[in-house]
Amino acid sequence: MNPIPLLAAALLVTAAAPAPRSARPVSADARLKRIIDSEYGLRVEQQGPSEGSAAAKGGLPDVGPAAQAARLARWTSVSRLLAAIDPATLSARGRIDYLVYKGQIDALLAEQRYRDYEKPLTADTSFWSDVAGSARDALVREDQYRAYLRTLRDMPRYFDQNIANMRAGLARGFTPPKVTLSGRDVGVAQVVDAPPEENLFYTPFRKFPSAIPAAVQAELRREGAAAIRDAVIPAHRRLLDFLRKDYIPGARTTLAATDLPDGEAYYQSKIREYVTRDMTAEQVHAVGMREVAKIRAEMMTVKAEAKFDGDLPAFLHFLRTDPQFYAQTPQELLYHAAWAAKQFDGKAGQYFGRLPRRRFAIVPVPDDLAPFYTAGRGGPGIYLVNTYDLKSRPFYQLTALTLHESAPGHAFQMPLANENKDLPPFRRDTYLSAYGEGWALYAEKLGVEMGMYDTPYDRFGMLSYQMWRAARLVVDTGIHAMGWTRERAQAFLRDNTALSNHEIETEVDRYISWPGQALSYYMGELAFLDARARAEKALGARFNIRAWHDAMLQLGAVPLTVIDQRTDQFIKEGGKGPYPDEE
Repeated sequence: MNPIPLLAAALLVTAAAPAPRSARPVSADARLKRIIDSEYGLRVEQQGPSEGSAAAKGGLPDVGPAAQAARLARWTSVSRLLAAIDPATLSARGRIDYLVYKGQIDALLAEQRYRDYEKPLTADTSFWSDVAGSARDALVREDQYRAYLRTLRDMPRYFDQNIANMRAGLARGFTPPKVTLSGRDVGVAQVVDAPPEENLFYTPFRKFPSAIPAAVQAELRREGAAAIRDAVIPAHRRLLDFLRKDYIPGARTTLAATDLPDGEAYYQSKIREYVTRDMTAEQVHAVGMREVAKIRAEMMTVKAEAKFDGDLPAFLHFLRTDPQFYAQTPQELLYHAAWAAKQFDGKAGQYFGRLPRRRFAIVPVPDDLAPFYTAGRGGPGIYLVNTYDLKSRPFYQLTALTLHESAPGHAFQMPLANENKDLPPFRRDTYLSAYGEGWALYAEKLGVEMGMYDTPYDRFGMLSYQMWRAARLVVDTGIHAMGWTRERAQAFLRDNTALSNHEIETEVDRYISWPGQALSYYMGELAFLDARARAEKALGARFNIRAWHDAMLQLGAVPLTVIDQRTDQFIKEGGKGPYPDEE
């Protein structure tokens, strides 16, 4: 057995040690804070260059056997310590912290127990594409370039550890389905085939801020080229060889998560992680079928408003094929996305009291990811728009996409959480899919009352996106718990949404390879919609939409039960918002 690293072992001893004797007993809140501070500090240190303090140091996380054993031991110990705290003994703030933190630990511990690290890829993400993202980060100081160089030089060790983990997963049948891996080697091959100065990872060295002296720039370019030649390309070459010769040919041919080792329990853990409520696959499936029927009726109403003479399948065919709905160039699509984002800016103050300081850029999805990627993705500082295969990117869905991925969705909610210094770091800097994706989907629907959808086609596009997320509840549970085939899942989306065939194929493959994640969107939106309706009914004329939005966004990313609790408090306080300047 590999020994647990000394730092992790020391943490476990510290976390598990009894409180020292003192004249005053330690409060439950203080005990909880001590547990959180110890564990979360080490978690940030180990997350790698994409998060936390490791970003300043460079390098990549340790994903080897000893580190994995230490994580399992640490989160097992922390779980026991949390179980020893009675939430009823905590303050109101402490009870929320407990719920949020326990949800994080439960998910982390489940991932470790099921050895999710042996499957470090889905249909559209992977450990190597995550690392490639560092090549696109804006570097402005010399120390950031030095940290980036450390990341480049660390790739051989990091890639080899991941390959070893994937071999272990391959040996026990714990892989994504083979059908979702077609073409996933392309991005790796692009790195292998490009010489250092033309390589993706050389991007930060092509242009420097003027504050960095010319001599230092020249030195950094030399070191960057050397690191790419000696570390980056060899690491990707070994990965490419492994993917083509062993991993993709040997990946499992079944689809369902329940076909994985201990699959039924594994999929149930994913439902709990991504829904944050105790629900079965059958219950989630039933919610999806109910919502699909409801949205379909709304779609028929909007189709009539568009004065289309034909049934729904004919209308969907018209939307998928008529040239008026599609950009002719990538730049045209980006311009339309920018227009939608700017329209929201003019309405933001009517619906939100507190706005984030951080702005976002609109950027095309990189070429190496675009064929497998979703239509868009957003977060702090960025809104990615996929300009690949323009006939799959209709204008009538672009406003809904923009509200979801930019503002008031991900590129709005996440910075607000990051900037909220009243939240502890473990709530400020982490992401919970049920909350974050639920909020972003709620933002799409909010666009109706904000007047963001100019035509019946735009509104139908919004409904198609709502239908898409409701259909995910049906498709994800259908594939992973009810024996659905890939073709049946695709047909369900094709019959009920206006998504293009390309998007339907990439999306279904995403659900197949990423069990449970697709459930978070609509279940999260329902939590926001139900909570708002309850507050509006209870408060009547006293309901203030800006105050309620601010109350929800002030929470950071929380389990859906906390949305319910915060709304109860909002009602009890007479609709008072969290900030003094709110009416």
